[in-house]
Amino acid sequence: MAIPFVRDIEFEYGEVDQVSPLIRRVIANNPGPFTYTGTGTYIIGKGEVAVIDPGPRDDAHLKALMKALEGETVSHILVTHTHIDHSPLARELKAETGAPTYAYGPHGAGKDEEGVKVEEGGDLEFVPDVRVKDGEVIEGAGWTAECVYTPGHTSNHMCFALREEKALFTGDHVMGWSTSVIVPPDGDMNAYFGSLRKLQARDDAIYWPTHGPPVTEPGPFIEAFIHHREARELQILACLTEGMTRIPEMVETMYRDVDPRLHPAAARSVEAHLIHMEATGRATREGEGWRLA
Repeated sequence: MAIPFVRDIEFEYGEVDQVSPLIRRVIANNPGPFTYTGTGTYIIGKGEVAVIDPGPRDDAHLKALMKALEGETVSHILVTHTHIDHSPLARELKAETGAPTYAYGPHGAGKDEEGVKVEEGGDLEFVPDVRVKDGEVIEGAGWTAECVYTPGHTSNHMCFALREEKALFTGDHVMGWSTSVIVPPDGDMNAYFGSLRKLQARDDAIYWPTHGPPVTEPGPFIEAFIHHREARELQILACLTEGMTRIPEMVETMYRDVDPRLHPAAARSVEAHLIHMEATGRATREGEGWRLA
């Protein structure tokens, strides 16, 4: 099944886009191979509002957000996870508004609970004022957000479901333009599969990712994501069967049509798949390489 990515969206950096009755979006000027057109910061509610994923530390984006929030009170700052394009601006926004921050925990929080230390690749300064767990409900003025814990992309990844619109803010767990990069040790392919299936069991009507356009048919979209990951693992099995033992040679084969500048990220994704395949009895680490189990 092909993943139905939507790529042609119109936007203006710093402009406020009213995307639904309760949701506004302001896009930061940080486009790139992992952020698409930039970080989409969401404002939910009217008058007394919440901000989701303030974004990177960027004075222009902070200025755009404060302009969008003129005359309103920010009561909550919600953070899906602690990559540097999502959480750093929470500090400045909190200083400007006095609103507390809400998240699952600091970077690596989910792995820390398993005894695995994670010390790179994220916003290591962020510590939420309020740590939230799966199923908790955050209430504001005219809006209700349910916390949906979705580890995989990071171990502290939390989606937020706006009950009034059956809308799920999916952070980087489900993006509207690409699949997520899973980078061990904080990224976990087994957890990612589990979190995708968790969303399959929900009845959300629309997804609002932090990057890319909305997902208006969540069910088929998630199904395509799962099939895509399963197909990658079949490719890896084929590479192992052909005697390839090292990740770089697998990447050269599997991603031959992908920009070579993205191969390092692809290598980390292949590593995450191999770790998952080892846990499920299909592959075995052997020195610096891998073989069929």
